Amino acid sequence: FWPYGYNSFYCDITPFLNPEGQDNELRVRLENRPQSSRWYPGAGLYRNVWLIETSKVHIPVWGTYITTELRSSMRQAAVNIRTEVEGITTEDIIALITEIRDAAGSIVTSVESLTGASEASAQGGIAVLNQKVTVEQPSLWSPENPSLYTAHSKVYTQTPDGKRELVDTYTTTFGIRSIEVRPETGFYLNGVNRKFQGVCLHHDLGPLGAAINVSALRHQLTMLK
Repeated sequence: FWPYGYNSFYCDITPFLNPEGQDNELRVRLENRPQSSRWYPGAGLYRNVWLIETSKVHIPVWGTYITTELRSSMRQAAVNIRTEVEGITTEDIIALITEIRDAAGSIVTSVESLTGASEASAQGGIAVLNQKVTVEQPSLWSPENPSLYTAHSKVYTQTPDGKRELVDTYTTTFGIRSIEVRPETGFYLNGVNRKFQGVCLHHDLGPLGAAINVSALRHQLTMLK
């Protein structure tokens, strides 16, 4: 059950699956209750529904958290990556390799971490790995140059003799930029004073309907920009 259709959510249905070899039926149902909106949004699912299948050892949904810090007059960025890995047993050794790629898909830096089951047992089979990398001469995000980086996380299980098996991959998109608020003059992005400009925008897209339409939304935002 989820009461608000505009926020993303997920649920783990593993405990409800039938034993191996038996079919499973998955239903997604919407209840369009009276007075659930102050305008007429139609009835139905407005956004995508995904079925995600993972290995037992995996990075959960929203399992990564990335922060950036600019240094040396914005010529260098420290990227901090916090990653959760679930499903670890007492026998598991986990290796996490994270590659940072630029907008063109080229690898700019990478980092590797190892964790043992003893480090995860206290957290109910969940390990938290903190990694830090440095990006030289970063392409800074701004409205005029919305340059984005991508963290590609790869999770391996490792045997005592060093043999590895890839069990999960996870991708996180992020921008590198500095944010500052000065009481006297306001908001600064990458050292430049900026003013916020926005509109009150409904999602209905007129005669196209309320279901998500990526190309129409992109066209709408481009016109606003």
